[in-house]
Amino acid sequence: MDWLNYHHLRYFWTVAREGSIKKAAEKLHVSQPSISEQIRELEESLGEKLFRREGRNNVLTDAGQIAFRYAEDIFSFGQELVNAIKQRPTAKSLRLYVGVADSFPKLVTNEVLEPVFAMPQTVHVICREGKLEDLLAQLAAHRLDIVLADEPASSSTNFKTFNHPLGESGTTFCGAKPMAARLKKGFPKSLNGAPALLPTENTALRRSLEAWFREWSIRPQVVAEFEDLALMKVMAAEGRGFIALPSLATAEAVSRYHFQVINTVEECRVRFHAITAERRITHPGVALITGKLQADRRPASDSGLWR
Repeated sequence: MDWLNYHHLRYFWTVAREGSIKKAAEKLHVSQPSISEQIRELEESLGEKLFRREGRNNVLTDAGQIAFRYAEDIFSFGQELVNAIKQRPTAKSLRLYVGVADSFPKLVTNEVLEPVFAMPQTVHVICREGKLEDLLAQLAAHRLDIVLADEPASSSTNFKTFNHPLGESGTTFCGAKPMAARLKKGFPKSLNGAPALLPTENTALRRSLEAWFREWSIRPQVVAEFEDLALMKVMAAEGRGFIALPSLATAEAVSRYHFQVINTVEECRVRFHAITAERRITHPGVALITGKLQADRRPASDSGLWR
């Protein structure tokens, strides 16, 4: 049986957390060569490199990412053991690493994760936001348990993924009050030539909008494009153009940014997906999100989510 040297693992874990051997040495009150030697011995015992050099920085390899996540849990559990023996109040928590695509509505993220927070076991959720391709790379490297996106993972992805449909929504056009009042008249032709703030072309919402624009022979004047939908809303609140949002996110946008609804188009659909990787052990939070307890989900009002 191969035994893991936890002393070596703690040195590795500290370097990964601190971001450099120098900072780890200061924290652990040992010399930098000593830490380097301990990590080298750990790499030899595991048969994998845990760091690679990028310029002056040490960056975790794929094996290093896996080792770091296990180390996080190991030393967290170790602290819980100390707390339990010393009778300090503690609760064992389950970590769930969630990737959220930039274009995925925050309101939907909250609703998707709601049943996870209701689990009997205490859950510690870590959300990471970014581009879908970057999040899928983290999923492949075991840095994420699940990814939430408004499009499925492509079949060309170089590792096996599973797409789990979560639901869908129509699209609502809205904007600052003066602009919305003007564009309501003669909708949808009123959008032709109107200033528009749109998601970038690599998003599912933009592709759905473009198909709908073509169907109605509408060519808005695109003023700006955004990967970050939150920034798009801020710009729209200044009256720079109309925006299009998944209908289920409209109430929050109207309340926060004082938008006025122009119109809702049900045939312009946005679909939401959970993406997982092939795993021998399924995280209970992932199982909950992807369908084990679908019967317990309640449809979001006026959104069509989970339909």
